[in-house]
Amino acid sequence: MKSFDAIVIGAGQAGPFLAARMVEEGMKVALIERKFLGGTCVNAGCMPTKTLVASARAAHVARNGAVYGVNLPGEIAIDMKVVRARAETVTMNARNGLIGWFAGMDGMTVIYGHACFEGPKTVSVNGETLTAPRIFLNVGARPVIPELSGVSDIDYLTSTSIIHLDTLPRHLAVIGGSYIGLEFAQMYRRFGAEVSVIEHGPKLASREDEDISDAIADVLRSEGIDIHTGASDIAFTKSSDGITVATDSARIDASHVLIATGRKPNTDDLGLDAAGVITDKHGYITVDDRLATNVDGIWALGDCNGHGAFTHTSYNDFEIAAANLLDGDDRKVSSRIMAYALYIDPPLGRVGMTEKQARASGRKIMISTRPMSRVGRANERGETKGFMKVIADAETKKILGAAILGIEGDEVIHGIIDAMNAGTTYPALQWSVPIHPTVSELIPTLLGDLKPVQL
Repeated sequence: MKSFDAIVIGAGQAGPFLAARMVEEGMKVALIERKFLGGTCVNAGCMPTKTLVASARAAHVARNGAVYGVNLPGEIAIDMKVVRARAETVTMNARNGLIGWFAGMDGMTVIYGHACFEGPKTVSVNGETLTAPRIFLNVGARPVIPELSGVSDIDYLTSTSIIHLDTLPRHLAVIGGSYIGLEFAQMYRRFGAEVSVIEHGPKLASREDEDISDAIADVLRSEGIDIHTGASDIAFTKSSDGITVATDSARIDASHVLIATGRKPNTDDLGLDAAGVITDKHGYITVDDRLATNVDGIWALGDCNGHGAFTHTSYNDFEIAAANLLDGDDRKVSSRIMAYALYIDPPLGRVGMTEKQARASGRKIMISTRPMSRVGRANERGETKGFMKVIADAETKKILGAAILGIEGDEVIHGIIDAMNAGTTYPALQWSVPIHPTVSELIPTLLGDLKPVQL
């Protein structure tokens, strides 16, 4: 049996950085990863997909060059092999960077293999037993495949496998109208494929307010994406040239099908019962406000704990654990203000409460909206789709939430994220002097237009 000061299972966006911090403190740490360092973000999420999004945007801009007085001869051609290779290069550079970083770290032992608990302080991997007083789980999540008629009879794609495509689908059917599905839908439409989105719910991006969801649908439809919401009885059959997707109201002749209906935690094969670690009915590891499980000495970080499914929330889990365990601090998950983005083009930046949530809270609220067509930067760039929206508490003057669907919305939202984390009231932001011409310069104006609403 090999002994360590700490064992980290899973090398996503929390575990490796926590392991490195503990090594810096003089600890002996084992980092166990069954596949690739970097987790979903580096290998099958943010980095490769946003690289593909960049290629798709380049194609879109090139096709619309004439609008800006830039005339390109001939058709815009997409070389999917180059597109794929570029994404793989970005992934490999990041993964190899982590490999090199850990290789030069005394006290760090990286083990590739499947870890399984034998008890609350012991795990087995590759036939060896390891023990440590502290064990951290950062095992991430994977795509979930719903039990739809015929799905087991077709060769479907997931968000993991689709990034390896080096040919262009004739017609991509995307099952699921949430964030992952929508990004791939627009991406492949811009590459030149026909694209249909099939969503069981009544609207796209279901966690958003109705006006945001409608605006997202308008953006995608304007680029020729076929959208089917409220779809039921989804079924698949093989056809002579691909896959037929049938719903209660539509029939789609697709060449490829992407299943993007959610993700589930990688917790079902860790032997959690042997350690006594509790999960909820969806398989997420139950943790307290400081990320500790019900078993003393075991913590769960990142996607597997159900407190955020983003790279930045996973990294923040590392920050919370390191601050509490190594720095004598007392940081809590409940102090985190949730923020995220949808990387269609234009992107959606979101923070805090939606309007629906704010109304349901019983607070007296104020709301302001502004179309991107009234933003100078958007007009100069010729990208005026979308709008800005902010919600504030009428009594405390604190900002409760915001959504910016529009050019650079994923960057602009950070001004509001920072203000909310600092506890700044919205009147204070109205007196800032932003740079012109930017999208962010409209934040003071947006806040100045806040009006009380009736609940």
